[in-house]
Amino acid sequence: MHIPDGYLGPATSGVFYAVMLPFWVAASRIVKKTLQAKQVPLMAIGAAFSFVIMMFNMPIPGGSTGHAVGGVLVAILLGPWAAVIAISVALVVQALLFGDGGITAIGANCFNMAVVIPFVGYYVYVLISGGAPKDSNRRVIAAGVAGYIGINAAAFLAGVEFGLQPYLHHTAQGQALYCPYGLKVAIPIMTGEHLLIFGWVEAIVTAGVVKYLQKQAPELLGKETR
Repeated sequence: MHIPDGYLGPATSGVFYAVMLPFWVAASRIVKKTLQAKQVPLMAIGAAFSFVIMMFNMPIPGGSTGHAVGGVLVAILLGPWAAVIAISVALVVQALLFGDGGITAIGANCFNMAVVIPFVGYYVYVLISGGAPKDSNRRVIAAGVAGYIGINAAAFLAGVEFGLQPYLHHTAQGQALYCPYGLKVAIPIMTGEHLLIFGWVEAIVTAGVVKYLQKQAPELLGKETR
């Protein structure tokens, strides 16, 4: 799902940097007030976990990649605002040091994976789990469904972002300057791969870790944080 350099026009990239700035500021303020000192190492572990799992990616036709993210899992454990910071840090390190995702596309990639996945997935988890006991299988199912829906929501938006480029940035003759694939191609490619493959990986990883924590560290599955 990493968008490389050269696939989004400068205006699109600039818009997403502008969109992400208030999210980063708000996340920093909220986490500073709500995150307990003993949870700080867990947020670092969450960022490292996301970084590692995102490195196992597969190319998707059209210039992007497919992979699990771990954003919903971090949101379940620490809240969606902490996940914004953790996943953003992982994405920035990947872009700057490993060239995985473009530098110009950091804003868009962070919006898709550090905002959409944690917030969509987290509230799906809260809705389905319904305040069930920490050791309930309902929480495991909720985590899996949340992971699947969260990553597919982000994949859909990435497809929209790709697909709009030929309409926004083209020559006088109509030739696309950046991503050449329109909405009819970009959305099915991005959503299809994630609906069929990567969404299930995300679901299994998220549900599996929650199941493990129920037995080994149930205190980490505390009260939901809004």
